[in-house]
Amino acid sequence: MRPPLPSPLLLAGPVLVVGDGRMGRALVAALEEAGVRVAGPVGRGETGADAGIVLLAVPDAAIASAASALAPGRLVGHLSGARDLSVLHPHEAFSLHPLMTVTGPGAPFAGVTAALAATTPAAFSVAAALADVLGMTGVEVRDEDRVAYHAAASIAANFLVTLEGIAEQLAATAGIEREALVPLVRAAVDNWADRGAAAALTGPVSRGDTATIARQRQAIAERLPDRVALFDALVDATRELAATQRTRIEAAP
Repeated sequence: MRPPLPSPLLLAGPVLVVGDGRMGRALVAALEEAGVRVAGPVGRGETGADAGIVLLAVPDAAIASAASALAPGRLVGHLSGARDLSVLHPHEAFSLHPLMTVTGPGAPFAGVTAALAATTPAAFSVAAALADVLGMTGVEVRDEDRVAYHAAASIAANFLVTLEGIAEQLAATAGIEREALVPLVRAAVDNWADRGAAAALTGPVSRGDTATIARQRQAIAERLPDRVALFDALVDATRELAATQRTRIEAAP
């Protein structure tokens, strides 16, 4: 039997999801599965007059205009990781940013961290209740920390994909397809998740193998010359990380 829903979701009326994209559809499906009264997803311009809670699952640039169309008296939330709550003024507002990538309506929210913020304690209770009913772990992120939080998420997800794209291009010059790199990448990410970056680091930089690094740099200069500067920057950052791990080992009793 499903446990009772958190009281803020019971008392505030149905949850209206505005935004008929991947996130909006995924939210509606997940909330319905959790037993929450939900309406939508609907297009921008909806007033939300019959809803107690409105979730704006729209692009960042459209949040303010979607919020301005809403009738007063709603609890209004957005799902942006980058935007603060000022874009929802004058509504009583909250934000709930699932730290995940949504690729379709069946996206699982359970086990995901969600960044929460709110303008009032009541709004925060609603944000926390929504995170809880979706199986997410809510963590408060202050407005002054939001850009750093979102940058960390972009590095962890977007930039990782960019780096793998470069690795894929370089491997292709040697006749190696992307699929051959997948087990290596998965093992590296799993090790990072289990042990942290410094302890998970392997490869020629961590071993101090400058001759191998120089040969790799030459190959990149010949085959992907526009990526040499990025390679150099990554080698420098990796050396710093390796030095951190050596310091920890030397300091251990």
